[in-house]
Amino acid sequence: MKKLIAASILAIAIAYPTTAQTPPFDTPAPIAYLEDLSSGAVLYAKDADRRIPPASMAKMMTAYVAFDLIKQGKLKLTDTFEVRPETWKKWHSQGSTMFLAVGEKPTVEDLLNGIVVLSGNDACVVLAEGIAGTDEAFVNLMNQQAKKLGLNNSQFGTTNGWPDEGRTFVTARDLAHLAKATIQDHPQLYKQFYSRTSYTWGKTLGAGAAITQGNRDPLLGKVAGADGLKTGHTEEAGYGFTGSAEQNGRRLVMVVAGLDSYNGRASESVRFIEWGFRAWSPRPIASKGRKIGDVEVQGGGADTVAVAAPRDLNATVPAGTSPELKGRIVYQGPVKAPIKAGDHIADLIVDTPGMPSQTLPLVAQADVAEAGFFRRAWLGLTSLFG
Repeated sequence: MKKLIAASILAIAIAYPTTAQTPPFDTPAPIAYLEDLSSGAVLYAKDADRRIPPASMAKMMTAYVAFDLIKQGKLKLTDTFEVRPETWKKWHSQGSTMFLAVGEKPTVEDLLNGIVVLSGNDACVVLAEGIAGTDEAFVNLMNQQAKKLGLNNSQFGTTNGWPDEGRTFVTARDLAHLAKATIQDHPQLYKQFYSRTSYTWGKTLGAGAAITQGNRDPLLGKVAGADGLKTGHTEEAGYGFTGSAEQNGRRLVMVVAGLDSYNGRASESVRFIEWGFRAWSPRPIASKGRKIGDVEVQGGGADTVAVAAPRDLNATVPAGTSPELKGRIVYQGPVKAPIKAGDHIADLIVDTPGMPSQTLPLVAQADVAEAGFFRRAWLGLTSLFG
């Protein structure tokens, strides 16, 4: 039976260590969350686990489901879905729109731009119906995906976040984790769609001029390295935003919700993420490829396997401080063979005085094949007398 195994293996101290005191920050947002994805450090959390209506931030899950189907080869960007008259009638004038027309056959790529860039409620439903047959069936896919991603405090009742009497709810922490999954699981699709600043679709009445709408992301063009994700607004939810930026190898994900104005959301989002980059600094832990320790192996040609840093690993500490850091290898083990070099089989938990623990990935440094017949027999025999 596997068990959680932890071993203290790392102690990094500076000659004159200083205390890690969290830099002060205050926000008018009733809900806020900021995480450094490079280290797993939560830099700020304010009512981050309160269930709230996501408004259009729910569209991040709609896009994630589509991205996942594309990755699996079950959906293509060139696939087309026809706009049904019933769908157009219900959604052509309900909140944000892509300005789809009855009988049009936009591609999946068009619809994803309509969802991510234009926040089109109509685009969400057309995509959902094209993929799953009905909007409701697609919502089931969203909730299945939420469960797989561990979004335990989130539930989806619509594909576009339209108010639905409380059936749809999320938390700021879950929204940040959904953003992280989008960025890490689908990096090319994330880059293709979320950083686009505008998109053109539809024609104006009368003149028939092309309609170009801008991306509402308040960080794009204002914060260095900003490249997505999604705003949201309803009367009930207020103004919210889930966003991300990467600077010098550090990627932050932020969430604010419940703000009372469009401009307030924009200014607070910029201020919040800039504080994250300015008030915190990376602290080197291990260079790429460095062996950190060994983990136990079950049923393999070797009893242990070395684990190493898959990239340059850094902890996040308050700028200008040099606190003592202590590390533990943690894994569900023994890890069952076969194991491939590069498999993520353990984590390095870094503890810093005055801060929550930070979690960094560790990977197998070598292949471990399943044990052969004679070794399995020997392992079985020794277990009887162990």
